[in-house]
Amino acid sequence: MKDNKNNKMETMPMPQLVLNMSLPLMISLLVQSLYNIVDSIFVARIGEEALTAVSLAYPVQILMIAVSVGTSVGINALLSRSVGAKQFERTTNIATTGMLLALAGMAVFMLLGLTCTGWFVGMFTSDAVIGSYCRQYLWICMLFCAGTFIGTMFQRFLQSVGNTFDSMVSLIIGAVTNLILDPILIFGLLGLPAMGIRGAAIATVIGQWASGTAAVLLNHFHNPMVNVSLKGFRFNGQVLGQIYTVGLPTIITQALGSIMVTAVNAILISYSSTAVAFFGVYYKLQNFLFMPMNGLGQAAIPIVGYSYGADRKDRILALFKVVLPVSWVISLVMTVIFWAFPSQLLSIFSASETMLALGVPALRIISPTFAFASTTMILGYSLSGLGNGVVNMLGTAIRQFILLVPGIWLFARLFGVGYAWYAFWIAEVAATAYAAISTVVELRRKGITGAKEE
Repeated sequence: MKDNKNNKMETMPMPQLVLNMSLPLMISLLVQSLYNIVDSIFVARIGEEALTAVSLAYPVQILMIAVSVGTSVGINALLSRSVGAKQFERTTNIATTGMLLALAGMAVFMLLGLTCTGWFVGMFTSDAVIGSYCRQYLWICMLFCAGTFIGTMFQRFLQSVGNTFDSMVSLIIGAVTNLILDPILIFGLLGLPAMGIRGAAIATVIGQWASGTAAVLLNHFHNPMVNVSLKGFRFNGQVLGQIYTVGLPTIITQALGSIMVTAVNAILISYSSTAVAFFGVYYKLQNFLFMPMNGLGQAAIPIVGYSYGADRKDRILALFKVVLPVSWVISLVMTVIFWAFPSQLLSIFSASETMLALGVPALRIISPTFAFASTTMILGYSLSGLGNGVVNMLGTAIRQFILLVPGIWLFARLFGVGYAWYAFWIAEVAATAYAAISTVVELRRKGITGAKEE
């Protein structure tokens, strides 16, 4: 394996590198988030009960993504540092460990899908129609989740060496497949039987498998620096520990979205199923529009990791000066969209008059907090590249659970469900303050202060 003397991670000017790395990731993540957006758009045409069922199933999908993304983020951070330090045998060992961890995660969720789907659905609804829809959808998504775990891991292999373009291609292949198959399988086009909500689930998993297959092939042909090989492989507990030093906090961080949505659904269901359907729609819209920030943050992980491994601390400081202002501009655009076009956004999902009456003011209350959320996310991702995943985990815990869920419950109970959304203000401001202070402390601890880029 040969060292690339012109590695862009080490030589490209930082603004250009951030654009080069993050733009494909932004597109990739926007495309990836279309899986659930497209499902919800088509499922909403079946009826509000079906949309509510998909909203109830969404936390489990978030949890699967949390485990796959969290593990692969730990792999990504470790791989980028080992590549930056030119430790190529260690790189192969890390990649092989990552593949085995992906297979283990896949097996766990397949087993849970076979045994626990009915129990989970029964916790949140006694409505026979909603429950039936939710069980059908979840069972298929969990039993055939291999595409999610394998695809996510190989996409991070590509990203760890700066190849975000091929990662984007693999995700686009999956999303386009899903987009084409959704109406065909749900409504029975081209002579196929109408499968309803089961068709939505089947389209989703076929798209995930297509994406995963593409990621494996692209990594094999375009990424000679990162290989999976069982030949001579030995399990290394130290490598596993380093993977989950970053990966476990990231899993918890991602899983907090699942826990938060589940908890908020439990609060809102006592008011109406429409409130649950709205929150599911909001969370998917928010996730879709937050993908550019996630792209910036995920691009920062290998850049920081490589720069730290190559002892280029000056480039880490340069990174912050680029990604934070860009994230603020993106969040401002998001706020304007949510504030100016709330009814149009909700109408994409065939929103009823009741949902519009609840959702339009809610989107306008929540959207000004996006700038705080973007700051917390960017700082947390960047520190993950230094091997500190705790700040990302705790920042997300504050903004998505510790303060948000009790705040929604309290405001809804005291003032009505229409005021519950002000809890986002308290949670986001507190999380940003924590992340900013923690970043200053971590950079000083690592000796990353005041250096000038060469």
